[in-house]
Amino acid sequence: MNTITKWIEKKPKLKVNMTKTKVTKPTRLKYLGFGFVKMGDKWEARPHKDSIMSFKRKLKQLTKRSWSVDMDTRIKRLNLVIRGWINYYKIGKMKKNLMIIDGHLRTRMRIVIWKQWKKSQKRYWGLRKLGASEWMAKKSVGFGDHYQAVAKTTGLHLISKEILAKRGLASCVDYYLN
Repeated sequence: MNTITKWIEKKPKLKVNMTKTKVTKPTRLKYLGFGFVKMGDKWEARPHKDSIMSFKRKLKQLTKRSWSVDMDTRIKRLNLVIRGWINYYKIGKMKKNLMIIDGHLRTRMRIVIWKQWKKSQKRYWGLRKLGASEWMAKKSVGFGDHYQAVAKTTGLHLISKEILAKRGLASCVDYYLN
């Protein structure tokens, strides 16, 4: 037991958990989900890498194609997770990370919508309704159930951020900036 621990346990009469307590550089520290970086002459809090990965895993779980719930329920659950996580970590700088997460989330939502359309006729109809040209809709429908390939097509990108926002999906970056 070192002198700092003895002093903490003797003077303020606090109990020190030796498995959790350590003296380290701020860059290696994870405290309540936050990591710390030095910007200029001051230290700033940011969500720790592990916290960001946990958030991504949760979003991935909620956007699984195999989770058979209606879109409104899915969006409601996603919004709860997004708003809760951002409200907790809002004191940290995380715009760059949220932009990446936001783009990935929209891609996964497009794939969920593509899966919900199921049949080629419905997919063709959906893309045409979104304003895709006939050849683009036919080309996108031709990918069938190759979800990652179709998610990268121009046709499926017509399901834009604005369309998802109309359905009620909160944008991570917009919520963070407001």
